[in-house]
Amino acid sequence: MNDGYDAGYDGGDQYELVGYDEYGRPVYRHAQGQAPAPPGGQQPYDAYAQQRDQQYGQQGYGYDPYAAGGQQPTPGYDSYGSPTGYDTGPQPPVPGYEGYEGYASGVPQGGRAAPTQHDPYDPYDQAAAGGGQPRVAEQTAYIPQQAGPPGEPEGEASARTAEPDREYRTEQFAFVEEPADDSEDVIDWMKFTENRTERREEARRRARARVVALVAVLALVAVGGVGYLWYAGKLPGTSSSDDRAGGTTTAGAQKRDVIAVHLHDTNGGGTSTALLVDNTTTKQGTTVLLPNSLALTGDDGTTTTLAKSVDDAGPDATRTALDSALGTDIEGTWRLDTPYLQILVDLVGNIEIDTDTDVPDPEAKDKGATPLVRKGEGQTLSGKMAVAYATHRGSGEAADAELQRFGQVMQGVLRKLSSDPAAATTTIQTLGLILDPPLTEKDLGSFLAGLSDLAKGGDFKTTLLPVQDDGRLSAEAGAGVVKDVLGGTAKSPDKDAAVSVSVRNATGVEDRAGKARVVLLNGGFTFLEGGTASGTEASSKVVYAEAADKENAVQVAKTLGLSAASVTQGEVSANARVSVVLGQDYEPAS
Repeated sequence: MNDGYDAGYDGGDQYELVGYDEYGRPVYRHAQGQAPAPPGGQQPYDAYAQQRDQQYGQQGYGYDPYAAGGQQPTPGYDSYGSPTGYDTGPQPPVPGYEGYEGYASGVPQGGRAAPTQHDPYDPYDQAAAGGGQPRVAEQTAYIPQQAGPPGEPEGEASARTAEPDREYRTEQFAFVEEPADDSEDVIDWMKFTENRTERREEARRRARARVVALVAVLALVAVGGVGYLWYAGKLPGTSSSDDRAGGTTTAGAQKRDVIAVHLHDTNGGGTSTALLVDNTTTKQGTTVLLPNSLALTGDDGTTTTLAKSVDDAGPDATRTALDSALGTDIEGTWRLDTPYLQILVDLVGNIEIDTDTDVPDPEAKDKGATPLVRKGEGQTLSGKMAVAYATHRGSGEAADAELQRFGQVMQGVLRKLSSDPAAATTTIQTLGLILDPPLTEKDLGSFLAGLSDLAKGGDFKTTLLPVQDDGRLSAEAGAGVVKDVLGGTAKSPDKDAAVSVSVRNATGVEDRAGKARVVLLNGGFTFLEGGTASGTEASSKVVYAEAADKENAVQVAKTLGLSAASVTQGEVSANARVSVVLGQDYEPAS
């Protein structure tokens, strides 16, 4: 270390570091003895030279290295810029240094080694180190408030510390700030205060977060409630709320998928028809049973029944007539013969329904044989048993009873069918049905899978479409099943339209009914096929049911060339306003 004030340090082992004074400057001591004086009696630069010269009578630091050559000495300057080489006259003595033992021993009491005389151009005392200057006994400096060097006699230390006239200044002492006794308490209190404040802030943040979350939840609930009310049509002031029926969305605005099913009994004859309805808006499935006596209007304007339309007109014409009568949109027709129904029930693994009557085995020869299907709840039916039950009509029962049993079997099949569209499609493909376009196996399988899901969840029901005796839809049917379930409008044949006339051939001649049909159609009437009687009738009859149709009956008799005496009031066939029985007295016009 090269200190600007340490001109005597030569970089070797002559000095060793003792400590630092109050200004942070290093204090050294000679390692072996008294520091050798520099050659030529020269003194290094010392900040205290002026005061020391005046006190001790030594020469100043204005030594000129060229003085030996006869040149004028150049005055030196101390650290404060004051010239030191000139005689400034007598100066008052500086107090305090005579008592500072450091200068008496060659080392300042403030901790700095006493300066020695050496060559200013030899800062490391190399000449002194190589010269023959005698070494003196080692002198040790010490810092105020420190103990004396080890080995010093106790008397000298006591004498030095007991000097009454010694004067100390503040800069001579190093003060150590000692922590107060209550510093730990203050720190703990500050930590406690900080922690309590943080806890309060955290509690406030949590409270604000809870309030924000609660407000958000309430807002979502409010929006969801308003949305539901708007969707359901219950929101006051909206147009949809004025068109409610039973608390559901307006029937006409709902989305429905409808397929017609015609069950053909290949053994006993006859058909049963039902509409399978999947309301995708309300998530409700329904089987609508259609009576065979339902009056339909054909493409040519003639009136017929559902049963005759299925047998004679075919599925396409029947679907079109049903759409016109019910105001719905049937997407396809599924013809299901009884053998296929049996296979379908066996494929789904039998069905369970509540039967309302015992059904005998059609193949049993003994009338007292055990019934094939027993009456009771939760009866398990195989394919054969399901077909027998769906086509059974007991003695004296109405045709609607058979239709109701067919609806039970269809609902039982839907409950056992897979809800997976792919699996349901595979089941339909296994049947080997030949479907009527535009219905495909994939469409039918997906449709039945959706209904199966509703049936398993309890969202499926079976209802009967009520009709009047003449086959027209009643007001109950128009307000209930047609509007709510099918979403349509009843369009039965208008009474003000052409009068429907049912003709039954009892002449014994096969072509007489055909000739009567041509005559009636040309007369502006609607012809209804009444079939052929098992026997013959001698005289013809024209029958009307209501008094308002008496005049119509008279006109029919004149058109057919029958006498007015043949017109009577009585029961007429379904869907007809006037019934005619052609007897042997009927002579068609040529």
